Amino acid sequence: MSNDYSWTCPYCRQVATIQSENVSSDFHTFDKNNKIGQLGIRTYVIVCPNSKCREFTITAALYKAAFTQGWKTVGEPIIAWNLKPQSSAKPFPSYIPVPLLQDYEEACLICSLSPKASATLSRRCLQGIIRDFWGISKARLVDEINDLKGKIDDTTWGAIDAVRSIGNIGAHMEKDINLIVDVEPEEADLLIHLIEVLLEEWYVRRHEREEHMQKVIAAAKAKDVQKTPSKP
Repeated sequence: MSNDYSWTCPYCRQVATIQSENVSSDFHTFDKNNKIGQLGIRTYVIVCPNSKCREFTITAALYKAAFTQGWKTVGEPIIAWNLKPQSSAKPFPSYIPVPLLQDYEEACLICSLSPKASATLSRRCLQGIIRDFWGISKARLVDEINDLKGKIDDTTWGAIDAVRSIGNIGAHMEKDINLIVDVEPEEADLLIHLIEVLLEEWYVRRHEREEHMQKVIAAAKAKDVQKTPSKP
């Protein structure tokens, strides 16, 4: 951790260069008499350099350990944990409907522990987005997705169509969204990324556009007031 490196804060989403003053690390070793052998837990704490954020993250990883001029990790982590924040969920504005954010955040939280449960929440979130944002409500999620074609831009439609055509996702789009079905971890992760794209492209972009238009309207009204001659 001595070399500077690029890092994205999971709270403010700002990309920053992490230096030694922003990170601390420690290594705790276990007695070698356990059934696996000598082990150690490496912990990392990173403080966001953004003065408006200053949040901190905590991660940990379990390694095999060896003593050569001090304890060192051996090979790749056996298991890793995100302790703060607990998931990779991106922070989205509160104006997005709460049920959608809850399903998305829970899908992220359990993605590595239970991909099939995560995918179930993502499918429910996807259906909720389509129904809330586009007012499309049909018996099956796949029919709702099909009805989007022609209503959204080709790039977004292509992303949705690409994700639903991979592995088990496509078949499961045709089933009850609350039915828990087996999916690969990569499939569950793809569904989460699709949800993130749609929340960003539809809700956030619409809100930013509305804010910008309101500023234009307010500026125009202010100009009009300035030009209006005052009554004697």
